[in-house]
Amino acid sequence: MPHYYLDLRDEDDLAVDEEGLELQNVAAVQEEATQSLAEMAGEAFRAASYDGNRNHRMAIEVRDETGPVLQVNFTFEINKLK
Repeated sequence: MPHYYLDLRDEDDLAVDEEGLELQNVAAVQEEATQSLAEMAGEAFRAASYDGNRNHRMAIEVRDETGPVLQVNFTFEINKLK
């Protein structure tokens, strides 16, 4: 079974996955990366206190032993109107 690494990017910070996961195919990797990113975004949104306008970018960069496979990106934007 293929081995994939899901590196986590939060703005300019990168947390490299040293262990990785064995998943059947790229579709399974995409599902895992998407779910993980949704959880990360929810935690970041709840943990942060925002004052004013703010954008926040997060991504999971997936690679295998040969290099990059896919990237899942998420950006949320807060615009205070009053």
